[in-house]
Amino acid sequence: MNMNDTGYMIKNLIIAAALLVTAGTACSQNLSDMRSKHPAAKDNDHGEYRISRSDSEWKDILDPLQYEILRRSGTERAFTGELYDNRKPGIYYSAATGQPLFASDSKFDSGCGWPSFFEPITEGVILYRTDRSHGMIRTEIIDSSSGSHLGHVFDDGPPPTGLRYCMNSAAMIFVSADEEPHGRVKDYMENHASEEERMSVKRFLDSRK
Repeated sequence: MNMNDTGYMIKNLIIAAALLVTAGTACSQNLSDMRSKHPAAKDNDHGEYRISRSDSEWKDILDPLQYEILRRSGTERAFTGELYDNRKPGIYYSAATGQPLFASDSKFDSGCGWPSFFEPITEGVILYRTDRSHGMIRTEIIDSSSGSHLGHVFDDGPPPTGLRYCMNSAAMIFVSADEEPHGRVKDYMENHASEEERMSVKRFLDSRK
């Protein structure tokens, strides 16, 4: 091989490397942007929460699936969650803390395979942040009491909000309207709930009497 051949090969290798870098940059810039454009779903995660636990404490109080979803931002398989097709009247609470999240009258069948809601039970129980995992850009939703992962929100829901809060069943505890809350839910409502959270739960339950 003469010097001209060697120079030609080096030149081609440099060009190939440059193309790979360019392609990689293009891919990183062309992530599928599925973030909510709704004013209510703007990033507002401040990183400070009323309830804080160590990782080992979370593992002690959550079962393995709950821990994977709530604390490691996992996702249960579509159509497998026990609350996906739940049609009973009641309230859905965070499985991490017992914080009220959604009333059953905001639940709808989206056909996506996960429990879906069009609005939270009251303002402030959900926080929003940008999620760039899995080759997508989405709006992640977390509970405001502990920063635990719940799911994502999208702009393809029904009126009046046009939002679809796509939730993991394992991230929630459901308490039907004719049941008394217990365990984590009872503790939260007695010791941590804001006045607005208490009033929102009361209003819903009173409407069912």
